[in-house]
Amino acid sequence: MASKIVWTVPLAALCLVGNWSAAFADTSDVKGPATLIVAKSGEHCKDDPNCFNRIHYAVKPVAHAMPGQLFVLETRDGLDSDLNFESTAADVAAVDLNRCHPLTGPVYIEGAKRGDSIAVTVVDIAPDDFGTTTVVPGFGFLRDVFPDPYIVHWQLNRLDARSKDMPGIAVPNNAFMGTVGVLPDKPELDKWLKREKALAEAGGQVLTPQPVEALPADLCGVDGTAKDECVRTVPPRENGGNIDTNQTVVGTTLHFPCFIDGCGLFAGDVHFAMGGGEVAGTAIEMGAKVTLQAKVIPGGASRLSTVHFEGGSQLKKLAPSSFYAVTGLSLKPEGELPIFDTYLGGQKIAPLANLSEDLTLAARNATLNMVDFLVKTKGLTREQAYVLTSVAVDLDIAQVVDVPNMGVTAILNRDVFVGQQP
Repeated sequence: MASKIVWTVPLAALCLVGNWSAAFADTSDVKGPATLIVAKSGEHCKDDPNCFNRIHYAVKPVAHAMPGQLFVLETRDGLDSDLNFESTAADVAAVDLNRCHPLTGPVYIEGAKRGDSIAVTVVDIAPDDFGTTTVVPGFGFLRDVFPDPYIVHWQLNRLDARSKDMPGIAVPNNAFMGTVGVLPDKPELDKWLKREKALAEAGGQVLTPQPVEALPADLCGVDGTAKDECVRTVPPRENGGNIDTNQTVVGTTLHFPCFIDGCGLFAGDVHFAMGGGEVAGTAIEMGAKVTLQAKVIPGGASRLSTVHFEGGSQLKKLAPSSFYAVTGLSLKPEGELPIFDTYLGGQKIAPLANLSEDLTLAARNATLNMVDFLVKTKGLTREQAYVLTSVAVDLDIAQVVDVPNMGVTAILNRDVFVGQQP
C-alpha cells in the first residue's frame, strides 16, 4: 500500500513557489484611487492661490473632486498669523484680524447642482506641531472682563496638547474644522448683506464688508469688483462657515445645501480642541491637513435650512471620564448693563437684577463661575483659567422653560489635569 506524503511547507514558502515576485510585495504597495491634494504654499493666505478669506459667489474653484474621492485640504491657523513659540502678548495685539479666516478651496464637487446637497465626511485631521490659544483685545465672550492680550503656546501631537504656559495640563486631541461650508449664490448673499446692515445700523456687533487684506484681492480687495459685497467669515450662516461645533470630529458627516453648481466647499480654522462655547474667542488654533470625502444628494437642499451633521460613537468618545460642572442663571447686579445688550439700550435693562429668559446672560454667569472655580481650586491665574475654559469646558443648556431664569452649565473635563487629583 502506497504511503501518503504529508507536505509541511510553510505558507510563506508556498507563496514563493507560486509567485516569486510576491516575495517582494507589501501592502503599502497596493494603492487605491488617487487622493486629490489641495496644497498650501507661501507664508500667508495672500501668497497662496488656493486660499481666500471672504465669502462671495464669484470666488473661483481651485480644484475639482469626484463624489467619493478622498481629498486633502492643507489649512492655515485661523488668524493667518506669524505666531510661534517665542511670540508674546504684544505680538497678539499686533495681529491683523482683517486676515482671518484663511480658507482652503473652494473645491468644486462634480455633479452637484443648486438645490442638491452634499454629505461631507471627515476622514482624518493631521495636526501641525504648534498651536496657540489667544485672548485678542475686544474679542471673546468676556471681552469686557479680559481686555488685555494673552497667549498660550501649545506643543501638539496626535494624542494631546501641552504647554509650558499651562503646566500640569494635557488637553486631549479632539480636532475639527472650526470653519467649513459652501459658497452662497447672489440671492443668499443679498439677504445676508441686508440683514447684517440693518443690525449694524441698530448698533449690534457686526463685521460688515472690509476690503483691507480681503482675498481674492481682485474680487474682494480695496480695488476689487465686489469689495462691498464680500462678507466676513466670522459669523456662521446658512451655508455653514465658522460653525465652531466641537462634535464635528473625525468620523462625522456634515450636510450642506448647495446654492451654486459644484457647491464650492471650503474649510480652515482647524481646532485641535475646543470647549463648547469657545469663550475666549479662540480654541487651540492650528494648521492641519484635513482629509474629506463628499457625496452628492440630488434635491437634498430642500431638507436643509442650515447645516446638519451626524455620526456614530463620536459623542461618547468626547465625553470625559471625570467632570466638574458649575451653573449660571439670568441674573446680574442692579445697574449693570451686559455688554451684549448695550445696542438695545439700557433704560429698562440696566436697573434690573433679573432678566427674563436670557440664555446669553446665564452662559456668561456660568463662564465667570467656572473661571472663579479654576482660580480658587487649581491655582491658575484668571487668564489661564479663561483659556482653559475656552479649550476644555463645554457650555450646555440646562433648561429654557423655568421663567424667568434660563439655566446654563459649564462642564469641565477633569481629564486634562495630569498627575493631579481631579
